[in-house]
This record gives sequence, C-alpha cells and structure tokens, in this order.
Amino acid sequence: MKILSVIIPVYGVGKYIASAVQSVIEQTYQDWELLIIDDASPDRSIEICQQFSDPRIKIICQENRGLAGARNTGIRHAVGEYIAFLDGDDIWLPQKLEKHIAHLQAHPQTGVSFSQSVFIDETGKSLGNYQMPQLTGITPAYLLRCNPVGNGSAAVVRRSALDAIRFTANLHGTTEDFYFDEHFRRSEDIECWLRITLQTTWEINGLPEVLTMYRVNSAGLSASLLPQLASWEQMIEKTRSYAPSLIAQSAKQARAYQLRYLARSALRLQAGVMAVKLIHQALMAHWQILLEEPRPTFLTWVAAYILCLLPRLYSQIELLAVIQQKRRLLQ
Repeated sequence: MKILSVIIPVYGVGKYIASAVQSVIEQTYQDWELLIIDDASPDRSIEICQQFSDPRIKIICQENRGLAGARNTGIRHAVGEYIAFLDGDDIWLPQKLEKHIAHLQAHPQTGVSFSQSVFIDETGKSLGNYQMPQLTGITPAYLLRCNPVGNGSAAVVRRSALDAIRFTANLHGTTEDFYFDEHFRRSEDIECWLRITLQTTWEINGLPEVLTMYRVNSAGLSASLLPQLASWEQMIEKTRSYAPSLIAQSAKQARAYQLRYLARSALRLQAGVMAVKLIHQALMAHWQILLEEPRPTFLTWVAAYILCLLPRLYSQIELLAVIQQKRRLLQ
C-alpha cells in the first residue's frame, strides 16, 4: 500500500474538528499520515486534536497564514505519494480514501481526483443538496465556470501533480516552496486547479459517488458571499497574466456562472434579497447563460423571487427539489 498524507488546516473549528479527525481514523484505507496544521487557532481546536492518540497523527504549529498557507505547510511536511485535503469542519465517508486511491491507480493521467459532495448543516444533518458536477473532460474554461471539485475537502491529489506547479518565494522571511498561492484567502482551490490544467499535462477527473460531507456554516457564509466574488475576480486577474486568451474568451461567461453559484448559496442561507441581486448580476454579465443552461438559471431566478416574496411557499418547493435531486443521484 502507498502512503497517503491527509492535511487538515485548523483555525477556529473547535465545534467540528473531532468529527473531521474521526472520519480520517475510520477510513477503510489505513496507510495514511494525518498532518494537523495549527494555523494559530484561537480556540480549543488543537487541545481537542491532542486527545487523539493515534501515532499517525502529527500536529504542526505555525503563525497564522490562512488556509492556503496551512495547506502549503502540510504539503512541505507530507511524505505521501498522494495528498488529500480535509477542512476542519467537514467530514469524509469511510470509503473516501480507498475509492480515490483506486481511481488514481486506474487512471494514471489523472492528477486530481475528486468526489461528489453532500451539504450538511452545523449539526451534521444532511441538507438534502448535493454537488453533482461534470466528472470528466474538464477544461480550463469549464473550471472557470463551474469549479467541479466544489470544495476544499473533495480532492485527493498526486504529489507529482502538485510538484509540477511548485514555485519558490520569500513571503515569510525565508525562501520556501509554494503550491497554493497565499495571496488568496478565498478561491485558492480553483486557482491551484487552474494552474494544474494550464501549466501541466495532468487531468482533473471525478468519481460519481458522494464521499464528502461539506458543512454549510450559515453564521459566516452569508457575510462572505461578496468577498468570495472579490477573491474570484482576483483569481481571474492572476490567470489573465499568464493565460490572456483564456480570460479574453471566457471571463464574462465565467463571471455569470460564478454569480449564479453565489445566488444559489444565498438561497441555501435563506437570503432572498441577496439571491435576487446576485442572479440579476449574473444575467447582466452574460445573459446567454439562460440559453446555455436554461433550467438551473431560470429556477435560480424564480426561487430567489419566491424566497423574497413568499417564503412559506419557498420552503415547500425546496422540499420537492430535495426529493427530485435525491432521485437524480440514485439514477
């Protein structure tokens, strides 16, 4: 068996970190190391981690560098041929690592393997919503529009794919290797996946299974929707510097899809006014999204207005949508 390195950045996730660590311990694939990166967490998160006695778990402390910085520290210390990222408030299903190892071994051209995800609330209860993106044929333009990987806990990556985009810099007083760009506090994932697709021959491919439980923290997400957009725009400008033709061809379209994604996030948070504003901005950015993906675009627009004007009716419609999505998932 080949060693797999799991990296969990830890900052202010005391309510959830025990469940995240336990989901690693319960994996059916057992040849792993777990690197817990204490990013100067202000709560009891690390104290909770220290209660786990498994010798495969290592805790590494550093000054606060953000999510990208914590992941970079983990990669530098990792010994595994494969590297998996798990955010401290998310959970993996038990066969997560086993399935990804098999996927990567069966597809030697795949550098990043990802899974479908289910959204859960603060208590760990399923919200009935799933991320079910395109799984193959993922181009840079598609990545800009949809980011099929979806969240920071869905991907398992070959170390060699990360090494292929490694760069050196002196950001913290000494020259170090970097993989994720620490100038980004958000959108660092898609920025990394874009470099892999644009600068290497590695492919990004997904598994048609729900293996990741992605927690929606309503307390902080609503306030972060607009900063997410600003960070996404920052990512676009960086990509323009080395792939100008891609951005010239795809930026307006991709911005519309990003705005629609944020509108749907606002719907999950019951933020109707924000959802209406975001879907309007999406249509203004690239109205052709109505022709390219009419059903999800129109439904997002309708749902935003129903949530604003008829919130009780929205709750009933949302329940029907959850049932329909579960049927699609089973199919």
